[in-house]
Amino acid sequence: MTFRAWLAIGAASSLIACTISPPADVEPASPFIQELPEEILAIAAPYQDLTAVMINPSDNCYVYRHVGVVETTLLPLRTLDGRPICIARSELEPSS
Repeated sequence: MTFRAWLAIGAASSLIACTISPPADVEPASPFIQELPEEILAIAAPYQDLTAVMINPSDNCYVYRHVGVVETTLLPLRTLDGRPICIARSELEPSS
């Protein structure tokens, strides 16, 4: 190998050694809601994963994590009759 190849390998291994990993005892914050409101649990269709639900900030509708055979994606949380479950903007804003 040439000097440049050895230099590139040395530089790459030096950069890899400098990466910082988070402490093992610190768990990253989950974007999912820990406890869904009773109203949402009452109207949500039963075939959806209610353990991984969050609010989509672009439309204020609930979405859930669907783990498929090929990919995992977020799908709209729906009622039994297929309507998406959303919240009004005024419910999101803190009262003063």
